[in-house]
Amino acid sequence: MELLHRLAYKNQFGFHRDAVQRVETIRLAPADQVALASLVSSYDPPASYIKHVCYTNFTRLGFPSPIYVNVVRDPVERVISWYYYVRAPWYYVERKRAFPDLPLPDPAWLKKDFETCVLSGDRECRYVEGQTHEGIGDHRRQTLFFCGHEPQCTPFNSVEALQRAKRVVEEQYAVVGVLEDMNSTLLALERYVPRFFQGALKLYWEEMNTFSRINRNAFKPPVSEEVKQIVRANFTREIEFYEFCKQRLHMQLRALRDPTITVPTPRSSRTRRAHKTPRLLV
Repeated sequence: MELLHRLAYKNQFGFHRDAVQRVETIRLAPADQVALASLVSSYDPPASYIKHVCYTNFTRLGFPSPIYVNVVRDPVERVISWYYYVRAPWYYVERKRAFPDLPLPDPAWLKKDFETCVLSGDRECRYVEGQTHEGIGDHRRQTLFFCGHEPQCTPFNSVEALQRAKRVVEEQYAVVGVLEDMNSTLLALERYVPRFFQGALKLYWEEMNTFSRINRNAFKPPVSEEVKQIVRANFTREIEFYEFCKQRLHMQLRALRDPTITVPTPRSSRTRRAHKTPRLLV
């Protein structure tokens, strides 16, 4: 987000982000989907918009499709990071400043470490296949962000959510980067979405010390490989989706070097070619 913010000044496009919400909602009701599409479409192009939200089909709602990009992360490392992110003291300081009447969480919940949570069989860390629990800020299912708002997308680690997510990535996303391979991610963004990401790789490494400090959680202890493997056993389809995105990213980079390689062109990329002043949704 910070990189895109700086690129907005460099490449002269609008930078917009979702407002801080009392309750983060990832899956939207139909009326809220229309409101999101209307909001994004209202920004003078070229413009970018960032939000934690499931894939929203703008065309189906009667609005022009933006260029979609996203970044995935190793699903187990991601769920560990989220576990400690929502327990970090500064997270609740920011929340209380925005919403002073919010109650503080139970101290026992704040002090509960991830390894104990997994090994004790705590409900929060079971990750049961087919489970549809959607707690506040539930970020366990990376596929959910790509699958969409439909009920079929909600069961954890499901085959249908996986297949839908893969299809949406292939058909709708110009680039889905990989956090663990930032060089490849930024190179693909530069080459496939240059209007917004020109110079991203150079800027990232010039400002690496700044970017590496953002969202760093000093309250996140190490987690043993043994515990990670226990969790991985329940994340089989989430891991498959992550590997699918990695493979697609590498295929896109190979296609840049070898013109004989064909990579499906997302509809958002066709939209980019048709409109000189597009909108980007991240």
